[in-house]
Amino acid sequence: MTKQDLSHDTRIEVETMYIPEQSSPEHEHYVFSYTITIKNHGTVPAKLLTRHWIITDANGHSEEVRGEGVVGEQPYLKPGEGFRYTSGTVIKTPVGSMQGSYQMLADDGVAFEAPISAFSLSMPNVLH
Repeated sequence: MTKQDLSHDTRIEVETMYIPEQSSPEHEHYVFSYTITIKNHGTVPAKLLTRHWIITDANGHSEEVRGEGVVGEQPYLKPGEGFRYTSGTVIKTPVGSMQGSYQMLADDGVAFEAPISAFSLSMPNVLH
């Protein structure tokens, strides 16, 4: 890692859950929640400005979502601090995936992207 990478090192962890009581498989309506933990492993405080998601179902249909902050907030994270939130999405198949990034602005004026690796959305017992 370069010095800049060490200064601006935001990591994201994801947990997902299928929500059967809000889903309606007979109407191709599958609801998932995802809990995100964002942690500043860098040496410079940074603020999350915007988000970008790509949500893809098993039919290959993708939807892009862009917006300010997350759950109505733009968390400011000092080194070592984290922010956790839960949100949700709806897809038309029992299996899909999400990936994306957060656009961050560090106190030293550097804008950088915190990537969110692809993670699966899966109704239980669909994937073996």
